[in-house]
Amino acid sequence: MGRVIVVGSINVDHVAHVDDFPKPGETISALRLDLMAGGKGANQAVAAARAGADVVMVGCVGDDPYGVAYRNRLAQLGINVSAVRVVGGEPTGTAYVTLDAARENTIVTVAGANAEVALTDAQAVPGVGPGDVVVLQLEIPHHVVAAVAEWAADRGARVVLNVAPFAVLDPPALAVADPVVANEHEALRLADADLGTGGSLLVTLGPSGAVWDGEHVPAAAVPGDEVVDTTGAGDAFVGALAAALAAGADRASAMAAAARAGAAAVATPGAQPDGDLGPTRHS
Repeated sequence: MGRVIVVGSINVDHVAHVDDFPKPGETISALRLDLMAGGKGANQAVAAARAGADVVMVGCVGDDPYGVAYRNRLAQLGINVSAVRVVGGEPTGTAYVTLDAARENTIVTVAGANAEVALTDAQAVPGVGPGDVVVLQLEIPHHVVAAVAEWAADRGARVVLNVAPFAVLDPPALAVADPVVANEHEALRLADADLGTGGSLLVTLGPSGAVWDGEHVPAAAVPGDEVVDTTGAGDAFVGALAAALAAGADRASAMAAAARAGAAAVATPGAQPDGDLGPTRHS
């Protein structure tokens, strides 16, 4: 059984709950503020660990209390954080989320220490090679994603590349991914860019399941009254998929495990289960 090595973002989500969004120039009071663990990289690492994988997180946090708390959280979840580098003088990555009564949101992200992730951070993980699954997303510098993908593939590791948030990568980085994971919208943009689809393409279809190079697996059913928050579903899918592949699962089995994890994720608030990083603050 190989490891899941996640190279990606670590964010603290500041979620302000409001009745209605403020208009330009308007100041309003929030109902409460939640500090939640987020960042696509860390979300996927946590999902892989929950699925039973041996997980290594590669990324950067700031030398602030948030970075310390987040690094400790990952370690407590059984994730190897020896490659989570603390960057002096930079804040931990942050997302400022405003959530209204209709569950619509606005999000502003600040990369902070995520912008400092480098190829050398991944290269510091010992023994990367056949059997390992290296997972990447696009909330760290894109040239680093491309370099890590090609480096990992050269070492015989399997590369899982989640093209979210969507951006155009160089074709060599896409070509080594097995699979490139995209939702329907990202897959269309990838096709429009005419860059190819990598070693293989897995498209997630929400309630319609997922398709991996033509092989379809249905979604796990979730009753509407049990849906709390869909924020973490995609990352849960990718993390569980990587865990299954690292354990030697075939495509259909890996997608089925990923679908179950994605369905379970919508029943809990936030991008990670029990992801509260601090006291809830009320107005």
